[in-house]
Amino acid sequence: MRCSTRLLSTTPIRRGNYWDAMGREGLTASDTPKPKSKPPPPITRFSNPSQLNNHQNPPINARMTTRTFIHDCLYNPNYGYFSRNARIFHTQNKDGIPFNTLKDSVAFSNHLAKLYADFEEAGTMDEQMRQVWHTPTELFKPHYGNAVANYILKDNEASGLGQGKLKIYEIGAGNGTLARNILDAIQTTRPDVYSRLEYTIVEISAKLSAVQKLAVGKQHSDSVVRFVNQSVFDWNAAGTEIIDTDPCYFIAMEVVDNFAHDLVRYTAESGDPVQGVVLVDEDGDYQEAYEPLEDPLIQQYLELRNSWTGGKRPPVVPHPMIQTLKSMFPFSTNLTKPEFLPTMLMVFMEKLHRNFPNHRLILSDFDSLPEAIPGHTAPVVQTRYKGTMVACSTYLVQPGFFDIFFPTNFKAAAEMYQEIGRRERLKLGVTSGEEESKHVQVVTQRDFLKQNAVNLELAKTRNGECPMLDFYQNFRFLLTR
Repeated sequence: MRCSTRLLSTTPIRRGNYWDAMGREGLTASDTPKPKSKPPPPITRFSNPSQLNNHQNPPINARMTTRTFIHDCLYNPNYGYFSRNARIFHTQNKDGIPFNTLKDSVAFSNHLAKLYADFEEAGTMDEQMRQVWHTPTELFKPHYGNAVANYILKDNEASGLGQGKLKIYEIGAGNGTLARNILDAIQTTRPDVYSRLEYTIVEISAKLSAVQKLAVGKQHSDSVVRFVNQSVFDWNAAGTEIIDTDPCYFIAMEVVDNFAHDLVRYTAESGDPVQGVVLVDEDGDYQEAYEPLEDPLIQQYLELRNSWTGGKRPPVVPHPMIQTLKSMFPFSTNLTKPEFLPTMLMVFMEKLHRNFPNHRLILSDFDSLPEAIPGHTAPVVQTRYKGTMVACSTYLVQPGFFDIFFPTNFKAAAEMYQEIGRRERLKLGVTSGEEESKHVQVVTQRDFLKQNAVNLELAKTRNGECPMLDFYQNFRFLLTR
């Protein structure tokens, strides 16, 4: 598998897709191949990842948006990363790592490295390409989950909803550890609340859904917890879209970093956006190309962003004076640097506001990432080979073997969440003067845990250090009320 990038020429952009423009005046490629004697094979266009769900292998002779390509790489049920190779590190002991027996954070790191090596060796997958990663939920169990449970209980009481049914939805629940810790904590500390609790896990991966049933289903009955093996974006019951107007909590912990993004660049001359697409030839080689903006989701996101930024210049578009100076240099590019757009995060937030209007969101993820590929809010693309993490310089990788995960701009995410909520209320005829928008708060993971941890002493080493507070400094929480 090889990959390359195709760029727009300096000639004017005309309507039409990349393949239509190949070899013509208008949108052309800087490395346009010479015509071959045989006619090119027909190209299949994929505008939605669900169109690829029945494919047993990655498609060839295809064109798709960057969003569709990334989603297919990660979630295709037959060859996607989360369906095929991925495993989430966990300790066999349900009480987690015995922090009080460890001298300090260095001892914790050494202990963790030993557990990690043992976990990898115990795996049954391919020795060379085994994919394993860890999460704060797993490293700091049960204390991390206890903190989330405590936050929900306190917020539920403060909101005046404490006597009604407590509904909790969790998407992308991994090994089910967070769900089990939350359920255990509520069952132990508030059996009265547990008796009216409904916990629903929505998981796109059939493999992980089976793991969750084993981890949670053995301890908690079907009357309390249920499992839905569907994508949250396609979630339905007997063909009917799920709508729940009851008060509820929606948990998304280290999930949105794997939501597919779209790719745009902006023309140097006019500043107009052009959309990135992925082209797959008959040999399965990948090429990145750009074409005039036509995708409705990209258009919707850019329009939505303009509403909360007041039409501010995109972050990758330089000041006009700087752009003028750049254009004076020979061989200057006719496009800006790439920008990755969180279009699927937008779709997720729309679904929350529309289908779960009385939800309270608990979202946590990375706000920055080292070793990202080039571009604004660009992802980290990595794989493990023979136990060593290997970072890649492009997202155009073989589906199924690479994790592709993005940082979240929490300030922009909070603004987008509020703007989507405002628009959804307007659709219902509710003006801003009649109903206040949801309160949105962004806090560091450290602050969230300090405010909600049940007993931090249990998570400290002998010298008083607390890895749960000190590790994952690039994590934020987005909380709504």
